Amino acid sequence: MRAVEEYLFAQGMPVAALMEKAALQVVRRLKVLYPRQTYPQVGILVGPGHNGGDALVVARELALAHYSVKIYCPFADLKPLSQDQACYARSLEIPFCPDLGELSRCDFLVDGFFGVGLTRPLTGGIATDIVQINTWPQPVVSIDLPSGLDTDTGQVLGCAIRARHSFCLGLWKRAYFQDPALEYMGQGERLDFGIPPQFLRAVLSQSPPLRLMTTAIASDFLARPRPLLTHKYQQGHALLICGSQPYAGAPILTALGARASGVGMLSLAVPQSLKPLLIAHCPESLVIACPETEGGAIAEVPQLEQTWQGYSVLAMGPGLTPENPILLKTVLGFPGPLILDADALNLLAQHSAQASLAQRKFPTILTPHLGEFRRLFPDIAQLKADRIQSAQRAARLSRAIILFKGAKTAIATPSGETWLIPESTPALARGGSGDVLTGLIAGLLAQPSDKTPAEIVAIAAYWHAQAGLRAVQDRGERGVDALTLAHYLGMSREIVKTPSPMMTIPNQRSDGICSLRINRAPSKLTP
Repeated sequence: MRAVEEYLFAQGMPVAALMEKAALQVVRRLKVLYPRQTYPQVGILVGPGHNGGDALVVARELALAHYSVKIYCPFADLKPLSQDQACYARSLEIPFCPDLGELSRCDFLVDGFFGVGLTRPLTGGIATDIVQINTWPQPVVSIDLPSGLDTDTGQVLGCAIRARHSFCLGLWKRAYFQDPALEYMGQGERLDFGIPPQFLRAVLSQSPPLRLMTTAIASDFLARPRPLLTHKYQQGHALLICGSQPYAGAPILTALGARASGVGMLSLAVPQSLKPLLIAHCPESLVIACPETEGGAIAEVPQLEQTWQGYSVLAMGPGLTPENPILLKTVLGFPGPLILDADALNLLAQHSAQASLAQRKFPTILTPHLGEFRRLFPDIAQLKADRIQSAQRAARLSRAIILFKGAKTAIATPSGETWLIPESTPALARGGSGDVLTGLIAGLLAQPSDKTPAEIVAIAAYWHAQAGLRAVQDRGERGVDALTLAHYLGMSREIVKTPSPMMTIPNQRSDGICSLRINRAPSKLTP
């Protein structure tokens, strides 16, 4: 975004004009979310930089719209443009309050203390002010991002505003997709203030941008009709190696995820004692009964290397138990896309088989959650870098596609292509939901497509998250188990083609640069 702004200024756009365009978009949304009839009194928190200038334009426009506005600016020295905006606000007789407490009775606050580029921890009086604001009941709306957050990592720099809404100006900032920032962001919304597309292309072509998976991209892929003349093997054949006696449900959930993808054929390699169970739950699948260890895990997959030429993709891991490292070494030779999840990742970490990944000539997908990531990549985890950078570094190191699970899942490739999943739900933090995702990825990758493997993995993660969100609307967060999730995956028309009521994504574009708008009317809080 900094590069975009510099390009705009180099093309002759005045800085003041950009400030006006951005701030007016904030005002437009504030009038919708906080109408004057319900929220007549607003407090504006003004910082010394251009974020403070944005806030002063907001103060001016809200005052002209007959809101009762109070301004609090605890800084003596402002940047010249912000100082000009402050002078104009005074000329309009908008009151500047020397004491923060005078804003305590406002109906909502607009946070313009600090925006992007903050690098030092907040201390002293401003830190005291932020701590006090966070104790107040009224909602706070932050311009660009809550004051006190690192723009890229999302780390809290000393202290930070806890916002109800955050309006991201221009392009998304990385902090919106970082775990440390999520509890401070509230509901995030990107405000497009009219950056010319050719300017975006000129800047973004210089380095690959992070790409946001959207409903438009996912539905473009999933809604494509199949040719009239086709048969099941032309629609892919996925092999899932998973399950053990202690984790008998894992292969069922993985199979249900693959089934929802529409894959043409599905084969399941499971311990032989589980075959009747799998046939009962997944009668359309081909079940391979494998010899078992004493602990009820798969000892070997019969004639695997001789028969795997007939499979489009192989996934291994859910419910496997880490008893058989030889099996992992065998599947690393699979001549096609390979997905490793759960205990396959634990085997990979325990036996230092990561060097073998770099030798593979076909795509490998690793799907770790945070604990698995730390075991797989301890050196990267120790750096305490942000999640996006961690996924990118792990992808380069392993030469694999990394799907780093979390509230904001990131998918990174060795070449630097990176996809972000914009939203999810804590309802998916339940045993088995990852098994469903592994099956879904396998089923989608098995089918013919012109998309890159990373894009297909991102589409699967997006679909998985949207199924969870739709299930939460119907059943609540505690009512979404993995079996329910698999059922909602099957409702692809409802989930992928129709955005959920809590979000709309206007101006969707096929390049993944989009606006994510959260539409939820705020409610006044009482202590």
